[in-house]
Amino acid sequence: MDEKDLKIIQMLVENARIPKTKIAKMLDVTEAAVRKRISNLEKREEILGYRAIVNYKKVGISASLTGVDVEPDKLWSVVEELKNLEEVKSLWLTTGDHTIMAEIIAKSVRELSELHEKIERIEGVKRVCPSIVTDILK
Repeated sequence: MDEKDLKIIQMLVENARIPKTKIAKMLDVTEAAVRKRISNLEKREEILGYRAIVNYKKVGISASLTGVDVEPDKLWSVVEELKNLEEVKSLWLTTGDHTIMAEIIAKSVRELSELHEKIERIEGVKRVCPSIVTDILK
């Protein structure tokens, strides 16, 4: 990864819908070169995907940022179980208060609560610490 790849990533983080022609112009390269660089970043899993940032409150759905504490010897089996839950949109391994942080999206707070209970029952999960998203500020 070089400086141009890093600049492409920065632009996509700021606006994943930025036209490749605009990126090319800003980097003084061809659009084909930008397409190839982005494709390579995706193949190397340096870019994992693209998502819309949704105002959950306005569209009537609920979300949580949930900490999951796990027995060390069960970490990867818990990760696989969480990956298989459709409502789990993002997973991060962390060094803070929790082993895993998960972004979970559901139709209602009740469904979120049911999902948190389901996660608690996964073998190897010691504790689930949900924080319901009440508003998006940035």
